[in-house]
Amino acid sequence: MATKIRPETKKSSEVVCLGSRSLRELEPEAKKLRVKGPGCSRRCESDCLWEGLASLQVPPSCSSLQVPPSCSSIVKDLYQHRLDEAAWPSLRQGLQKSFLHSLASYRIFQKAAPFDRRVTSLAWHPTHPSTLAVGSKGGDIMLWNFGIKDKPTFIKGIGAGGSITGLKFNLLNTNQFFASSIEGTTKLQDFEGNTLRVFTCSDTCNIWFCSLDVSTKSRIVVTGDNMGNVILLNIDGKELWNLRMHKKKVTHVALNPCCDWLLATASVDQTVKIWDLRQVKGKNSFLYSLLHKHPINSAYFSSDGSRLLTTDQKNEVRVYSASQWDCPVSLIPHPHRHFQHLTPIKATWHPRYNLIVVGRYPDPNFKSCAPYELRTIDIFDGNSGKMMCQLYDPQSSGIISLNEFNPLGDTLASAMGYHILIWNQKEVGPWKERERH
Repeated sequence: MATKIRPETKKSSEVVCLGSRSLRELEPEAKKLRVKGPGCSRRCESDCLWEGLASLQVPPSCSSLQVPPSCSSIVKDLYQHRLDEAAWPSLRQGLQKSFLHSLASYRIFQKAAPFDRRVTSLAWHPTHPSTLAVGSKGGDIMLWNFGIKDKPTFIKGIGAGGSITGLKFNLLNTNQFFASSIEGTTKLQDFEGNTLRVFTCSDTCNIWFCSLDVSTKSRIVVTGDNMGNVILLNIDGKELWNLRMHKKKVTHVALNPCCDWLLATASVDQTVKIWDLRQVKGKNSFLYSLLHKHPINSAYFSSDGSRLLTTDQKNEVRVYSASQWDCPVSLIPHPHRHFQHLTPIKATWHPRYNLIVVGRYPDPNFKSCAPYELRTIDIFDGNSGKMMCQLYDPQSSGIISLNEFNPLGDTLASAMGYHILIWNQKEVGPWKERERH
């Protein structure tokens, strides 16, 4: 097995490789990610859309350098000057280079195959860096803490027609999760298999839900269906609106992590649309419509909310900036074509660095395709669009559709068919693949 590193990441003599830290050492840092409670507890009791959305507020600045809100602007300026704010980007760039250098030692150290159908969704636990939830095409859901030897928690699905299309932990209670599915529901469940609340339920097998996002701060749930409809509800299950925002299936919905009144929706109608939830009046009230050449699999905001990453169903990954939504700042040619029996490939952000991770599906018709090209995990610089490195394991050489770094950014979970792969700097030891349940 080998990890391929591009020459530009090898030749830098200034890179300092940070030592690998244990998950126990990282536990205090993980606790900082804990959400202590909703940003607003107001409930939507009125049928008025505007009253229902009144709790959505613009949060304070998401700057990496934070001072207590009571401080005056002068104190803030002095504080930032003392830290030499101008040098901060170069420091962050140095840390990113160090992380890229460390990827040379990443290996698959855990592997599981618990399902009889392919993996369709991944979600990391928000505060525990070695725990993730995984959904399958058959509606099965597994909660897996790969840091311990205990048997994973397993919830059996309905089988055919139960595909999990969206999966989110409930930040108010991480023993619960939100899930959307082809079964025709969006609901809140716990890991004992109990359904706690049904948000949406279609009355026909011709309508199902394809995407999901949640803001516990503003207490809202948003979900999209295969007919182009997007539904906004409060966290108590009351519908705020149901609008046909796209002409075809809504493949992805994403709330901006810093301004959760800003919504991105992606569709197979070849558009990504940006919406202000406080001003939605109908299907034409979007702020921007970003036209693509092909249907779109996903649209993810970066962790600071300033950029948007889109993946089409053919050969292009795009990066948009909040300062100029109408024109992508980066177009990355990349082979990841759509195939009916393959979980759609989606590019995602690293949670701490300006890096993009996406699985490769070699295409002989792709311009730069080489003979016998490997099915790698590709990592790109989010600014330049330049390939920085590739991960590959010859013992797990299938097409890797989904890739998600944990909140700490040191562990990567990948979905390859019905296999779940966990990448880390840990030494590869003898491990037994978890069999299907």
